[in-house]
This record gives sequence, C-alpha cells and structure tokens, in this order.
Amino acid sequence: MRKTISLAALTIGAFALTAPLTAVAARADFRVCNGTQSLVGVAIGYRAEAGWTTEGWWRIPATTCKSIIEGPLSSRFYYVYAEDADGRNRWAGPINMCIAENEFKIVGVKDCLKRGYQRMGFREYDTGEQASWMVQLTEAPRKESGTE
Repeated sequence: MRKTISLAALTIGAFALTAPLTAVAARADFRVCNGTQSLVGVAIGYRAEAGWTTEGWWRIPATTCKSIIEGPLSSRFYYVYAEDADGRNRWAGPINMCIAENEFKIVGVKDCLKRGYQRMGFREYDTGEQASWMVQLTEAPRKESGTE
C-alpha cells in the first residue's frame, strides 16, 4: 500500500512540474481553430530565408484547434488558405501563393502553374510581432432558399 501511495505522489509531482512548462510552450505558436462541423484543410505561407514559402495540408477536424507553427513566431505576417472537405467553405484572400493537391512545401510564389502547382489567394494575418497567434475559421452564413 505504501509503494502505491509513493508512486502516485511521484506521478502527481512529475505532472505538477511539467504542466507549467507545457502550458508556456503551447502559448507560443500559430494556431488554427476549426469552428465548423467539417474537416478543414489548411495551408500557410510565410517569408523564410529561402524566400516566400507555402506549406500544407494540415487537416483539422471539426471544432478542434491545431498548431501550424510551433514555438515563437519569427515573422510578423503569415498567410492562410483553408477549405473544408465538403466544398461549402473556403477561407481565402487577395495574396496569391502556390499550393499543391497533396502535402507540400513550396519555395517561391511566382509561376505557380508553370511549375506544376495551383495558384490560390491567401488571407494575410498581421501578428504584430507577437509570439503567438490564433486564427478562428467559422462557417459562412447560409443563404435561405429563395433569397439572394
């Protein structure tokens, strides 16, 4: 009985020591939260040493969040494109970058089609040089049938 209590005390003590470290580490990142009822695919663009870079796809299940970039953010501006599996919602913007159909990491944003990629509009997020940022994806309001 005494060994069980000691083991339990050690387990709780170890958790108490690591919990604050985990909480701090989880706060410094770029997170995307899927507030929809569908699976969402997310691509991100950013400026790296090698030049403009896009990466994808992170699959984020309905009503969950995922860290796309872990650790403190190194850029002020990040760019996001996302679409749901149902084809009903798309989160895009005016900044053209390259994407691919399957998992990808692409350096450069010019001549996407010539290089065998698709060109897609990304939405810009100005993080204000903060250490972490969160984007919330929500469903577009549905139009009532018979209305425009």
